[in-house]
Amino acid sequence: MKKIVLVFIQVLFINSYAQTSDSVNLKNNLIINIINPGIEQEVVLGSNSVMSIGIGIGYSGAYDEITAVTNNGFNYIIAPFVDVQYKFLYNRKKRTLKGKSIIYNSGNFVSFRAMFRGKSIFENVERTDNTDFAIGPTWGMQRSYNKLRVLVDVGPQYYFDTLGNSGFFPLMIQVNLGLNLSRIK
Repeated sequence: MKKIVLVFIQVLFINSYAQTSDSVNLKNNLIINIINPGIEQEVVLGSNSVMSIGIGIGYSGAYDEITAVTNNGFNYIIAPFVDVQYKFLYNRKKRTLKGKSIIYNSGNFVSFRAMFRGKSIFENVERTDNTDFAIGPTWGMQRSYNKLRVLVDVGPQYYFDTLGNSGFFPLMIQVNLGLNLSRIK
């Protein structure tokens, strides 16, 4: 966990204002997320791709194979997380031709997402382990309206803990609202 945080801090401070000269104007972007509070850095990898690295404290539900539900109501886990996502943005040129905004890396994307959850701060379920992971492909879109950023993505995920428990969830949904902190040049 410490190594992941150190790598994130390095990317955050060393690369936060680096830019590329590609045809769709992707830019490194720093975002403060509100729904699952945290900080996220998008780092440009190529003309159509970014790596998104986020840390924070977030809400998630219970997974059958790695949690024991002890109630009949709404199940929740609030825990620190690290979220890494490789995004391939595929419709930015089309958006530009239609006169739509592509600021702050707005566009549709396909991605591969990997997420780590740490020890719970609050929960109403019993976890098999204090740490667990989820990986899987997603399809999503992110839009920026000046400094306001909206992101939605969906996809299947495979989840597991360090004790060998695992399972598959057919449809993970992420919805996030955030503030773009980087400057547009």
